[in-house]
Amino acid sequence: MNAVSEILAYLIQTLLTLALVAVVLRLLLQLVRADFYNPVSQFLARLTNPLVLPLRRVVPSLGGLDLSSLLLALVLQMAAIVALLALNGVGPPNIVLLLVWSVLGVVGLVVNIYFFALLAMIILSWIAPASRHPALLLLFQLTEPVMAPFRKMLPTMGGLDFSPILVFILINIVQIALRHMAAGVGLHPALVIGL
Repeated sequence: MNAVSEILAYLIQTLLTLALVAVVLRLLLQLVRADFYNPVSQFLARLTNPLVLPLRRVVPSLGGLDLSSLLLALVLQMAAIVALLALNGVGPPNIVLLLVWSVLGVVGLVVNIYFFALLAMIILSWIAPASRHPALLLLFQLTEPVMAPFRKMLPTMGGLDFSPILVFILINIVQIALRHMAAGVGLHPALVIGL
């Protein structure tokens, strides 16, 4: 790979990664019913509306799940895989394999988002425990549905919350399972955003 194609691959992967993260965050914030009027939520909605709203006319929502955002995330993941393969001179795989790779990538990205969101919540609880910043409120709204069941399982420990440890263990188990599933379907982790 020469320098120009490597730079082009980097730029394409970066743009598609940012778009994919924005769409997946929008989907997750809708799933947890986060505050839509939060400035960060508004930013994500404005950023992704040009791609999501046209799809929403064709693809309806299913209960609380925004299928148009989910479909867009899968399409962005597929586009990233095809672009990276094309830049390396390899043709795209069959559509079923491409779909499986994309689903694994989106699930891996969701797991990574939760990993970093929980890590940020832990660090910020030490640095700024009483902060009312809009991003912190969204982080809390995003992570609380995952943390609540684990908090109920653990006894009270004198003001210390050990539930993130259990969530991190679960995240690591899911990541190991995703890596093995990806290897089982012949997916190289460098091709997929999120793994």
